[in-house]
Amino acid sequence: MPSFGRPMINLYARDLARTAAFYSAFGFVETFRTPATGAPAHVELTLDGFRLGIATLEAARTHHGLSPRGDGRSIEIVLWTDDADAALRTLAEKGVPVLSPSHDFLDGKLRAAWVADPDGNPIQLVQRKS
Repeated sequence: MPSFGRPMINLYARDLARTAAFYSAFGFVETFRTPATGAPAHVELTLDGFRLGIATLEAARTHHGLSPRGDGRSIEIVLWTDDADAALRTLAEKGVPVLSPSHDFLDGKLRAAWVADPDGNPIQLVQRKS
C-alpha cells in the first residue's frame, strides 16, 4: 500500500469568498489559491498547522466529476500519497467504492482520485507530480 500523510479537510462552498472570510475571522490564513488571479476555485487556509481547503461546488463538478449538493456536510478527507493510481487500485480491490477515477488537474501538477468511506463521505487521494 502506498504511504499517506499531510491530511487536511476540504469543504465545498456555494460562495467560496464568504466561506473563506468566515474561517479567516477565526485566524485562518490563506496559504494557497487556484487560479492565482481572478475568482478562485479552491483556496487553502492554515491555522496552527491545520490545513482547511475550500472549493467551489462548480470546481468539484467540472474538474473532478463529483456531485456535492452544497446543503451542509459537504466535506471530504484529503490524503496525500506518493502514488494516487496505486492507492486507488489497492482500495478498489478491497471493495472500497470509487467516486472518481485517477486524473490529472491543476495543469498536470497534481493527480487525484476519490473513494468513499463506509458512510459515503468522499476521500481524496492526491499526489504531487514531478
